Amino acid sequence: MTLLWEGVICSPGSFPFSHKLAVGKSPPCTIRSPGILCKASSSSPADKMRPSLPCLLALLFLLCLATGSLEDLGPNSFPGPNSFPGSNSIPGSDFNSNFIPGSSFRSGSSSALLSQHFSNFTGSQNDRGVCQCSVTLPDTTFPVERVESLESTVKTLTEKFQKELSKVQGYVQLISVYEKKLSNLTVRVEIMEKDTVSFTELDFTLIKLEVKEMEKLIIQLKENFVGSTEIVDQLEVEIRNMSLLVEKLETLDKNNVLAIRREIAALKDKLKECEASKGENAPASPSPPEPGTCGHGGVVNISKPFVVQLNWRGFNFKYGAWGRDYSPEHPDNGLYWVAPLQDGRYFEYYRLHNTIDDLLLYRYAKEYSIRYGQGGGTAVYKKNMYVNWYNTGNIARVNLTTNRVEVTQTLPNAAYNNRFSYANVGWQDIDLAVDENGLWVIYSTEANNGNIVISKLNDTTLAVLNTWQTSQYKPSVSNAFMVCGVLYATRILNTRTDEIFYYYDTNTGEEGRLNIVFHKMQETVQSINYHPYDHKLFVYNDGYLLNYELVFGK
Repeated sequence: MTLLWEGVICSPGSFPFSHKLAVGKSPPCTIRSPGILCKASSSSPADKMRPSLPCLLALLFLLCLATGSLEDLGPNSFPGPNSFPGSNSIPGSDFNSNFIPGSSFRSGSSSALLSQHFSNFTGSQNDRGVCQCSVTLPDTTFPVERVESLESTVKTLTEKFQKELSKVQGYVQLISVYEKKLSNLTVRVEIMEKDTVSFTELDFTLIKLEVKEMEKLIIQLKENFVGSTEIVDQLEVEIRNMSLLVEKLETLDKNNVLAIRREIAALKDKLKECEASKGENAPASPSPPEPGTCGHGGVVNISKPFVVQLNWRGFNFKYGAWGRDYSPEHPDNGLYWVAPLQDGRYFEYYRLHNTIDDLLLYRYAKEYSIRYGQGGGTAVYKKNMYVNWYNTGNIARVNLTTNRVEVTQTLPNAAYNNRFSYANVGWQDIDLAVDENGLWVIYSTEANNGNIVISKLNDTTLAVLNTWQTSQYKPSVSNAFMVCGVLYATRILNTRTDEIFYYYDTNTGEEGRLNIVFHKMQETVQSINYHPYDHKLFVYNDGYLLNYELVFGK
């Protein structure tokens, strides 16, 4: 702003407006404030005798500016020079001679405020007759530093909030994982409660290990969780209840089933001793064939299922296959493999275990991805995995050592993509199998009207060596496997039993009917793989891994 007094420029520096004040001849005055410095001079001796009047006038003007009441000051609002003690009138001045110090310029609260500010000043006159007066005005500058500090604080708080929010999201995902594991355990325990099948100590050990692992994880989650822990506490209580329930079931099983098992085993031993004591001329019972040989009369019976475990990906992966690698050079050193299917079709991941104990305890597993397989007709032979290539009638050989596809070959005239798959089992038009003689493939063709076709394959090049056509319609068969060059086909009797009802011998070209009933844990058998050395069937039953012992005739 620019303040003019008797032609002398006064510079406030920060006021956003201007006003002109004319007071006539006055002595010099300098006003110092946070934003105002004005100075005028006069040489009149009479003026030097009244040092307070110009200062009071300047102060009054500043107070009017500060309080916003300048426009309310009329021409008669300023006091005259004779109104102050010891002062005379100034010729030519416009001051009101009736003004009394301390009186109000106008009525109401504004006059009281002006009276208060009017008395808040200091003034003096130096030896040159210059009047100096000062007043302190309120600081009305914008608080830039405070705003910057506030912005910094907001930024810091926002970063902390985002960090804590990401932690909470991680905790929510962990809780979801624990809920799924708890749900899986709940189903398994319910099956154990309802099923009449007895369970071994190893079954309980596996469940207890899973429960302990969940207890350990929930404790870690609780220590790191920030905020309300109501959900975590509830999950912890459920896990503890599950642990108590498993211990109770284990106690009941030990007190009943395991005790009965021991008694039955003792009775069997006594029965064997009794049979052996009948006489030296009693005919000896047929001994099982040597591992990996075909010195027998074919399959005549099958044992009860032995439940190994649920597949490593859980209940949702009901389709798949599993087995053990067979190599004639090292028949007893085969890897155990498990290959669950995504959505019942896509073969993406598989796991390898060196021993059955590693498989049971989910440890030392090597997990791989191929992302090209289709269906549960997978087989493993000589450390190579054979799969039906996705969406084609091709067969691929995957090296298990490198997890690389070595060979891809088209199976001539083979139907695929659910044209002639097994009953109640999709995407298994091409079913690969292994026995004592090597690698086989079980499939159908349009030329054979959907009946089963058997081909012997070269395990290295996947070339077809020989082919046999049967009269058995493939979609009426629930699954099939090969033993010593003989095809055995199964069908569903009910939700708990299947039957080996058909065979075809590629050695003689003979086919016929069988009646070998076997039990299963769940409704649908997804795949069957035979291991020549163990004489066992590896069955994938709605997500569960089962074993069966085969009994051969003479």
